Amino acid sequence: MVHELTERVRLALISLPGDVFHYHAFKKKDRYIVWAEQAEGGSVEADDRKQEYSISGYIDFFTREENDTVVDMVSERLKSAEIAFSLNEVEYEEETKYIHYIWRFEVV
Repeated sequence: MVHELTERVRLALISLPGDVFHYHAFKKKDRYIVWAEQAEGGSVEADDRKQEYSISGYIDFFTREENDTVVDMVSERLKSAEIAFSLNEVEYEEETKYIHYIWRFEVV
């Protein structure tokens, strides 16, 4: 069940420009994504069983390009895959010179 849900997230992201990593980034370039599931999201229970299950997590996009078009592409891919999401934070990391976008997702 968890694998099927997280696979939907992976498939939504892998065709985006730049590298896509799960949990940890290796050999970082000027643009890359790291995503990870974090916890069970909402669930529906009836008759002592889970009837509906979801997984929530984060997608982190790092870029050195101001107004990078991949930001909109991430949102469009998540919408197309019917994955609920919100853009939680955008920050400039002085030390690494990356602009860091963070989305929270939930997949049912």
